[in-house]
Amino acid sequence: MQPLQIDRLLTERLILIPFTIQICKNIMNDDFGDLSIMGLTKGKSWPDADVIETLPKIINNLSQVESPTGFESWIIIKNDTLEIIGDLGFKGFNHDEENIDIGYGIIKEERKNGYAEEASKGLIKWAFSNKFVKEITARCLIDNISSINLLKKLNFMEMKNDNEMVYWTLQNKE
Repeated sequence: MQPLQIDRLLTERLILIPFTIQICKNIMNDDFGDLSIMGLTKGKSWPDADVIETLPKIINNLSQVESPTGFESWIIIKNDTLEIIGDLGFKGFNHDEENIDIGYGIIKEERKNGYAEEASKGLIKWAFSNKFVKEITARCLIDNISSINLLKKLNFMEMKNDNEMVYWTLQNKE
């Protein structure tokens, strides 16, 4: 997998930048100096418990590649204030299935503003511009109505569900 050729993705209101192993380790040590040097500030409750819990998984995914490929995790930043409000991304590229699995999270103070949808659309568009990505999958808790509604808005199709999770797919039509 090739290293990422860009240092950010831009949407109408957001900037997405890839996590690095160093950024993750620093956040885990409550060190936000490198983010500060980039001119970024922390949103009210960022990093929240979900981010802290996910950082070791992000580090694991990044340790499988030489440098970020884009198929790992990204930081979501508000364009106007340079506040970090969440993260989204993939759990690496699955070569056998030619797919990636997407996940996202927005801090509670910024939810219901369309940021998860906007960031997801931008990242999905970028991912599908890589012709080798045939499918994006997702899963969410069966009672997570916000995620279910978002995945439907993003044109994901429900594949199956069990007592706990709903599983989704989005095919690359290009």
